[in-house]
Amino acid sequence: MKVASPKIQRRHISGVFLLNKPLGISSNAALQKVRWLYRAQKAGHTGALDPLASGLLPICLGEATKFSHYLLDSTKRYQTTIFLGHSTTTGDVEGEVLLEQAVPELTEARIEEVLAQFTGDIQQVPPMYSALKKEGRPLYELARQGIEIEREARPITIYAITLLSFTENSITLDVTCSKGTYIRVLGEDIAKALGTYGHLTYLHRTRTGHFDLIPGYTLEYLESLPEAEREALLLAAYAPVQHFTHIQVPEGRAEYFSRGMESNIDHPAEPQVLVFHGDQCLGLAEITERKRLVPKRVLNL
Repeated sequence: MKVASPKIQRRHISGVFLLNKPLGISSNAALQKVRWLYRAQKAGHTGALDPLASGLLPICLGEATKFSHYLLDSTKRYQTTIFLGHSTTTGDVEGEVLLEQAVPELTEARIEEVLAQFTGDIQQVPPMYSALKKEGRPLYELARQGIEIEREARPITIYAITLLSFTENSITLDVTCSKGTYIRVLGEDIAKALGTYGHLTYLHRTRTGHFDLIPGYTLEYLESLPEAEREALLLAAYAPVQHFTHIQVPEGRAEYFSRGMESNIDHPAEPQVLVFHGDQCLGLAEITERKRLVPKRVLNL
């Protein structure tokens, strides 16, 4: 008779772990592994990476999930390699080869000239292999059925592109970009501007918002640690918004704030502030023009 394994006792634990996601697994699989290791009741990530992409994937546990969308909307930084001469169905090495074209002779000056065309505010057409939805269905489901629909170009911002290296048929770049940027599409568009086709063979995220990648923070490292050391790696639950103005809750109003109640406060109007009682963060609030402190995200720590 098979004996059922004991059920994991979930904990009310909060914080942010800056995971270096490996190749070959989905962001959700990485999230569930981190959640399991911490035995957290609740967890969420802050912007998916494809299985064939690696790098920084901040994992929010517990109360930190209340701030995860701020990282979803934040600036990202990547290192990527574009292989030239072939396009694929997915824009990366996972897809089947679609088109081939000889690669023109590359020079640093020519590459830099092309990269300048993609710096700043540009329009980008989302790929079919994406999680965007059409009438409730993800585009990647339609793409797998051989269906292609028209997609409207969307505004994105490429803050910087730095050429790291190049060969006769590949270029490696460092890209800092706004939310909603598809690096696969950027790679294809750069290849076209160079007079050929291209697809990504490497994609590694090095920065999300104000968080930088810590290479050693892998799943294997996390798994090797005892529980206390594991917990010591967690950033505060409010870390995704730690750059917001910090204020102290008005005297005697901490409990009221934690119940979601407004208070008077002598402070200039500000749309988003972090409210503290001593060293403890109570949550996120707005200060109105009428000098009212209005709770927006209350932490239950």
